[in-house]
Amino acid sequence: MEGVGGGDRASAATLDQWRQFSRLFQFYLDKTTPHAVYRWIGTGALVFLYALRVYYVQGFYIVSYGLGIYILNLLIGFLSPLVDPELEPSDGPCYLRKDQMNSSLSSDGCLSSSSGMRSQRLSSYRS
Repeated sequence: MEGVGGGDRASAATLDQWRQFSRLFQFYLDKTTPHAVYRWIGTGALVFLYALRVYYVQGFYIVSYGLGIYILNLLIGFLSPLVDPELEPSDGPCYLRKDQMNSSLSSDGCLSSSSGMRSQRLSSYRS
């Protein structure tokens, strides 16, 4: 029964150390924010050192493959729009062609959904 109360103190000390490390890491991360060129140079150097290590050790190919897939996934997520324009109508301006000017317009100046503006807009992008 002696060890029952000791676990809380150890986990609290570990949590305090983690918080201290987290604050220190965030401090240095904030200091490097304005130096974008140096951060890219450092990232390139780390990638080069990792590739050099993989080449000389003749291993870690599976780990490198997984890392590459993860980085590619992050890149695709960064380049993808948050909202799919085909699924959700936009609140921004809509542009009408001359042949659409006499059609029924809604209160915001765009064609109403019953007149098929969405299909006309999509077909104009596809052609």
